[in-house]
Formats: sequence, C-alpha cells, structure tokens
Amino acid sequence: TVEYYDILQNTVGGGKGKMRYHFRNYTGQFPMVGEDAAPATTEEEESLVDKLQAHKTEIYKDLIAEKAVARPGVLELMDEALADPSIAVGVCSASTKAAVTKVLDVTLGAERRDKLNVCILGDDVSRLKPDPMIYNTAAERLGMEKDKCVVVEDSMVGLRAAKGAGMKCVITYTSSTAQEDFYGEGADAKVPDLASRQVTLESIFGPMKDGGVDAELLAGKKDEAEIPVS
Repeated sequence: TVEYYDILQNTVGGGKGKMRYHFRNYTGQFPMVGEDAAPATTEEEESLVDKLQAHKTEIYKDLIAEKAVARPGVLELMDEALADPSIAVGVCSASTKAAVTKVLDVTLGAERRDKLNVCILGDDVSRLKPDPMIYNTAAERLGMEKDKCVVVEDSMVGLRAAKGAGMKCVITYTSSTAQEDFYGEGADAKVPDLASRQVTLESIFGPMKDGGVDAELLAGKKDEAEIPVS
C-alpha cells in the first residue's frame, strides 16, 4: 500500500534495502519465485534481491520515460547553481545506477547531467542512507568542507544522512513525508517545494556568506517550526 511504502521510504534507503527490510521485518521470510524454492542462505537471499531489483528497474525505467518530471523549482535552482562558478552541484542517490541514470536523463536532460560536479549512486558506496557515507564521499571528491554543503532532500532517511555528514539540509517534503518531524531531526528548513516558496541560490547561500555557516536558511520562506503546547 501507499501507506506502507511511506514507512519504508522514511526508514531505509535504496530499493534493495527496502526489499531486505520488508522480507526480514514484515513478512518474516524471503519468497518463492515461480517454481524456485525460497532462499535458504544469505547468498541466495542476496541473489534473489538482485534479480528482483533488476526486474523492478526495467519496469521502473519504462514508467520514468512516460511520466517522470522534475519537482517544481528543481531545474530552475539547478540551472542557477550550474551557472555560478563558485557553487559545486551534485546528485547523491541511494538508488542503483541503472535506475537513476534513466531518471536523470528524463528529468534533467543530458546537458545538465554532464555539468554535474559529482554524481554518486547506490552502487558507488557500501552503506546507503540514512548512513552518511554517500554525502561524506561527495564532499571528499569535491574537496569541500562539509559545513559549507547544503543538501536538498525529501525524506527522513535523506535528512539523517545529510545531518550525519555534518551538512545543512533543506527538506522539500511530499504528501508521503509531510507529517514527518523534520525539524525535530535537525532540518535547517522545510518547504513543500522550491517553486512555491521562491527558493533561490541567494536565499540558501546568501545567509551563509553574510552570517557564517550557522546562519538561518530560507528565513521568511520556510515552514515555521511547530511549538508544542503543554
């Protein structure tokens, strides 16, 4: 169900990770596929996950080609950043290279993708979000101080990875993640999307240039934090 996938996407990163979590924590066993017996060893479990992921990716790529579009404001912010020589731009996704490459081709286009300063995918790291490895690796490859990096994420898993790496994080939540306590987990700002709040490069990095790395991001644009009433 959609509700169950909402739980998965805010609990574990990557398609393979979600499958492992589902089989081990929800169904309690790995399934039979066709006439093949259910996996009996860890190696057989991993082989099944690899096969399921490959099949899912082929279906996913067909859907992406037909329906995928960038979320509002993403391309505008990316174009602004790519045009600024002082800003490095990257994509860090826990999904596999086969799946993400198709998404980037369709949503960003080849020209933008070729201009990325770094692109790290699930196949490139041994630990996926919420582990911070993917963001630590990006900072290392770019030679950047992590407290000067700003991550745009949409889930609790991504937020935890960004904050675990010591980076600032702007959340663009979805209908599936809107109820998550992002500020409670350390988000620096959250908005429903970049376009509706007119998020620009200046509104993200301007405060950091003027007030240092601890400056408030998206003041006057972000959702305000809810204060519990006792």
